[in-house]
Amino acid sequence: MTETATPERRTTPGGSDRPLTEAYDTALLDLDGVVYAGPHAIEHAADSLAVAREAGMRLAYVTNNASRPPRVVAGHLTELGVPAEPSDVINSAQAAARVVAEKVPAGAKVLVVGGLGLEEALAERGLVAVRSLAEEPLAVVQGFDPSVGWAQLAEAAYAVRGGLPWVASNTDLTIPTARGIAPGNGTLVAAVRAAAGVDPVVAGKPLPPMHRETVLRTGAERPLVVGDRLDTDIEGAFNGGVDSLLVFTGVATPAQLLAAPVEHRPTYLAADLRGLLVPHPAVTAEAGGFACGGWVATAEGGELRLAGSGDRWDGLRALCAAAWTALDADGRPVDGHKALAELGF
Repeated sequence: MTETATPERRTTPGGSDRPLTEAYDTALLDLDGVVYAGPHAIEHAADSLAVAREAGMRLAYVTNNASRPPRVVAGHLTELGVPAEPSDVINSAQAAARVVAEKVPAGAKVLVVGGLGLEEALAERGLVAVRSLAEEPLAVVQGFDPSVGWAQLAEAAYAVRGGLPWVASNTDLTIPTARGIAPGNGTLVAAVRAAAGVDPVVAGKPLPPMHRETVLRTGAERPLVVGDRLDTDIEGAFNGGVDSLLVFTGVATPAQLLAAPVEHRPTYLAADLRGLLVPHPAVTAEAGGFACGGWVATAEGGELRLAGSGDRWDGLRALCAAAWTALDADGRPVDGHKALAELGF
């Protein structure tokens, strides 16, 4: 594998002269917005993952969604044509349960604000899930579930204001669904924070507890994080010191990528999971700009400019290099709307 910059100081997208399935032993795949959106598989996901598996890459599904237990997620994946076992799924509920277990005695009761995924993760750690402060819990754990309403949020606020330790599975403000973008766990956590005046310990991506949980459960030696969000998947890879692939089937947009700070810059980028199966061209410095494929990108007068022709994803790679270099130089994002429009984004 050849890369143009290290993850810690990335100013250009990376390159690989081999398919990513050969360069990495394990793909740590986000689910929502990468493999599926609600009840439906994302286009090309199942076929791409089947090819990756046949090439010898281990597939692990790492999600901040704490609402469903791994066995349920694995069943859903299998129904969508992506065969998976419960042990292939690592969620933020498991990371949160480990954090809680380090704060309370074995067998302690824990107030759950969330769904079955949290309950089963706590049971795996020998903890007892309860739903009322009257049951004398010793901690509070909160994760996304569509059933969470005012009564549960109020119970959590009472408990946190009373001094109980509070762990949130994640703080994603939104989640992609089949109908569009909807409020995520971060929105619900914000309600409890506003009422209790306390910040939770957060277990999920992009923070270290989730990376620790993933490494412990997969044993990956050369992992590649694959995600659709800059602020969770890509930042989580950055915090863990591992490489990443950003796909544009969920939340992130090309415009957001051009303005990304260092911790939100992926190693690789691709339209979808077919990006796992191919080499990735390197970006090179050329004549005051950056070249990739048949494109050359420059940043002049606060605006990105693009010349050439070819694959539009190569054009986006070149634009990223020009935009990130300019951003690092003066701290101000450059305008890339015209250049992106030329590529059809």
